[in-house]
Amino acid sequence: MAVQGLARLGPVMQLAWLPEDFDAALDHWTRVMGVGPFFLMENIALEDMRYMGQPTAAIFTLALAYWGDTQIELIRPENDAPSIYSGPYAVRDRMHHTCLLVDDIADAYAACKAQGAKVLVEGKVGDSGHVIYADPGGGPGSVVEMLQPQPGTADLFNMLRQAAATWDGSEPVRKLG
Repeated sequence: MAVQGLARLGPVMQLAWLPEDFDAALDHWTRVMGVGPFFLMENIALEDMRYMGQPTAAIFTLALAYWGDTQIELIRPENDAPSIYSGPYAVRDRMHHTCLLVDDIADAYAACKAQGAKVLVEGKVGDSGHVIYADPGGGPGSVVEMLQPQPGTADLFNMLRQAAATWDGSEPVRKLG
């Protein structure tokens, strides 16, 4: 039987959290869980970002690391602009969303439409990447991110994965950029 629904777009590659205390979460993930190093991407503002169809100026910081082949993402909102990091979708201290990598964002939109998933956020990532976050019907905590990466993203993710594979526990949080 062929894979159906949103799962046909690809496997989950990331699990993401929106912690109440970002620094404490980084400490927990690195010290207790042994996941790291985390790489910070600070003050991100997606180009042409829309939340519920309306333009928004949401800014956020990400910390990314790998646990085996699964990417772990911790998110810190940097302002209170409308987004999934504020309001009803801002579930804290539990899984916030999963992420799938897609080859064609138009295919992701079509899959969302076919499944009745509500597009919450959409925007550009770099010059040629795109992202959408959708609620497939489970409400807050069940959001699915679909990312069409820009060139270079695979190299970045591979670097993060390699850093995790050889991490000795030192320098648990590092800045990108």
